[in-house]
Amino acid sequence: MNAPIVVTALFGEADFAWLDGLRRAHFPPERNLVPAHLTLFHHLPPSLDAEIRRRLAGIARGPRPQASIERVMLQARGVAFALRSPELEDMRASLADAFAGMLTPQDQHGWRPHVTIQNKVDPGEAKALHRRLSAEFEARPLAIAGLAAWAYRGGPWEPHSRHPFRG
Repeated sequence: MNAPIVVTALFGEADFAWLDGLRRAHFPPERNLVPAHLTLFHHLPPSLDAEIRRRLAGIARGPRPQASIERVMLQARGVAFALRSPELEDMRASLADAFAGMLTPQDQHGWRPHVTIQNKVDPGEAKALHRRLSAEFEARPLAIAGLAAWAYRGGPWEPHSRHPFRG
């Protein structure tokens, strides 16, 4: 592999369909190059390919982490759902420790797990969607089905490896 690697958590089918439907409805279509996702790492070097696969496979031998959608977040030019999952945070922290010298500044900072459903819109449009979603929002569980690695070449991500939880 000769492209940066993105690492994400995979959602259960029903949760993915719901989140991706919201993303397709509210994300500017010309900018919506990837489906709904939960990024663990934005940019790992391709030289870590084999180690990333090995570590993700090892983590996936364990049980699925519990997770929940906690609130609707207003971003500068978009809206996201804030997530909570201490178990997934521990998994990510373990990977961050393993890749410490290879992390970009973005991946070195504290991890704020979220799923972006709107981005790069007028701030007024973002505030309106935030108000609408917040009015009907109730915290809910979120199924995390596995981990995945993707090759980033400037456009849509290319699937690289998938690691469903088996424990």
